[in-house]
Amino acid sequence: MSDTNLKHLEKIKDTIDKSQTLTEEEKSDSMKRIEEWYREDMASGTFLKELSELSPTIKALLAELGLI
Repeated sequence: MSDTNLKHLEKIKDTIDKSQTLTEEEKSDSMKRIEEWYREDMASGTFLKELSELSPTIKALLAELGLI
Protein backbone atom coordinates (compact mmCIF):
# COMPACT_ATOMS: atom_id res chain seq x y z
CA MET A 1 0.00 0.00 0.00
CA SER A 2 1.34 3.40 -0.88
CA ASP A 3 2.14 5.89 1.85
CA THR A 4 -0.54 8.19 0.47
CA ASN A 5 -3.23 5.52 0.68
CA LEU A 6 -2.09 4.55 4.16
CA LYS A 7 -2.32 8.17 5.29
CA HIS A 8 -5.82 8.42 3.84
CA LEU A 9 -6.92 5.29 5.69
CA GLU A 10 -5.47 6.63 8.95
CA LYS A 11 -7.30 9.93 8.43
CA ILE A 12 -10.56 8.09 7.76
CA LYS A 13 -10.07 5.95 10.88
CA ASP A 14 -9.41 9.05 13.00
CA THR A 15 -12.49 10.79 11.62
CA ILE A 16 -14.68 7.77 12.29
CA ASP A 17 -13.30 7.45 15.81
CA LYS A 18 -14.03 11.12 16.58
CA SER A 19 -17.48 11.10 14.99
CA GLN A 20 -20.31 12.28 17.20
CA THR A 21 -23.03 10.97 14.88
CA LEU A 22 -21.95 7.33 14.46
CA THR A 23 -22.95 4.73 17.04
CA GLU A 24 -20.28 2.56 18.62
CA GLU A 25 -21.53 -0.34 16.51
CA GLU A 26 -21.21 1.69 13.30
CA LYS A 27 -17.72 2.79 14.32
CA SER A 28 -16.68 -0.79 15.06
CA ASP A 29 -18.10 -2.07 11.76
CA SER A 30 -16.37 0.71 9.84
CA MET A 31 -13.03 0.00 11.48
CA LYS A 32 -13.35 -3.72 10.69
CA ARG A 33 -14.02 -2.92 7.03
CA ILE A 34 -11.05 -0.57 6.80
CA GLU A 35 -8.77 -3.18 8.35
CA GLU A 36 -10.13 -5.76 5.90
CA TRP A 37 -9.41 -3.45 2.94
CA TYR A 38 -5.90 -2.88 4.27
CA ARG A 39 -5.21 -6.63 4.54
CA GLU A 40 -6.66 -7.26 1.07
CA ASP A 41 -4.54 -4.48 -0.42
CA MET A 42 -1.40 -5.82 1.27
CA ALA A 43 -2.15 -9.38 0.09
CA SER A 44 -2.72 -8.18 -3.46
CA GLY A 45 0.55 -6.25 -3.42
CA THR A 46 2.46 -9.27 -2.10
CA PHE A 47 0.89 -11.53 -4.72
CA LEU A 48 1.74 -9.17 -7.59
CA LYS A 49 5.30 -8.71 -6.30
CA GLU A 50 5.89 -12.47 -6.11
CA LEU A 51 4.26 -13.02 -9.49
CA SER A 52 6.44 -10.35 -11.06
CA GLU A 53 9.55 -12.12 -9.78
CA LEU A 54 8.75 -15.29 -11.75
CA SER A 55 10.05 -13.91 -15.02
CA PRO A 56 10.96 -10.65 -16.72
CA THR A 57 8.13 -11.21 -19.21
CA ILE A 58 5.49 -11.46 -16.48
CA LYS A 59 6.96 -8.39 -14.79
CA ALA A 60 6.76 -6.45 -18.07
CA LEU A 61 3.14 -7.56 -18.63
CA LEU A 62 2.10 -6.50 -15.11
CA ALA A 63 3.84 -3.16 -15.57
CA GLU A 64 2.13 -2.65 -18.92
CA LEU A 65 -1.22 -3.27 -17.22
CA GLY A 66 -0.32 -0.74 -14.55
CA LEU A 67 -0.44 -3.31 -11.77
CA ILE A 68 3.13 -2.79 -10.57
